[in-house]
Amino acid sequence: MPEQAQESGRRSIRSFVLRAGRMGSGQIRALAELGPKFLLPYRPELLDLATAFGREAPKILEIGFGMGDSTAQIAATHPNNDYLGIEVHTPGVGALLKRIGEQSLGNLRLIQHDAVEVLEHMIPDASLDGAHIFFPDPWHKKRHHKRRLIQPAFVSLLVRKLKPDAYLHLATDWQDYAEQMLAVLSAEPGLANTAQGYAPKPDYRPLTKFEHRGLRLGHGVWDLVFIRKKAD
Repeated sequence: MPEQAQESGRRSIRSFVLRAGRMGSGQIRALAELGPKFLLPYRPELLDLATAFGREAPKILEIGFGMGDSTAQIAATHPNNDYLGIEVHTPGVGALLKRIGEQSLGNLRLIQHDAVEVLEHMIPDASLDGAHIFFPDPWHKKRHHKRRLIQPAFVSLLVRKLKPDAYLHLATDWQDYAEQMLAVLSAEPGLANTAQGYAPKPDYRPLTKFEHRGLRLGHGVWDLVFIRKKAD
């Protein structure tokens, strides 16, 4: 997922590569009608999460929710949590807004922007109760591995946003990416693994249609669940 880019004379990492996608009429309507309430504008200033959701509740961040199927299902089955989803692709944002309307999901808010910049500028330190990154772009060619999202600098930034004892849950269906994820998370001093290596799939993470298909074909899926250590 991350792409090395040359900007303002320095190398930067973005958490995405833009891809074209078609918008259905329902997605377009959802963007127009529900976007003003549920789609938060990117601003380079700290976001008051309680104000954004209108209540005090556990706050879970999801980076790269795709078309939002799993995100909507998790939010629907855990109404006492609030979920903030980050996604850059407009069809996915429109699709999840459409689900928010259809299912009356008041505990979801979305930001359509680069996740790295959102973390750097909008998410307060030690404000999140959890974070999800499910099936990020594996960039499977070896020469593209540097574009992967899960790198030490990114994980260090994300860990700063977690409360002590908050969890970080990653999932991938690419074994070599799972191995990289495990190595990066294990080397981060602020994290502790909840399992001996990979974790059993938590019940709250739904199986995607692609995951169902992959499992039928004998493909593996690897979950990693770490927690932020308490300060000494």
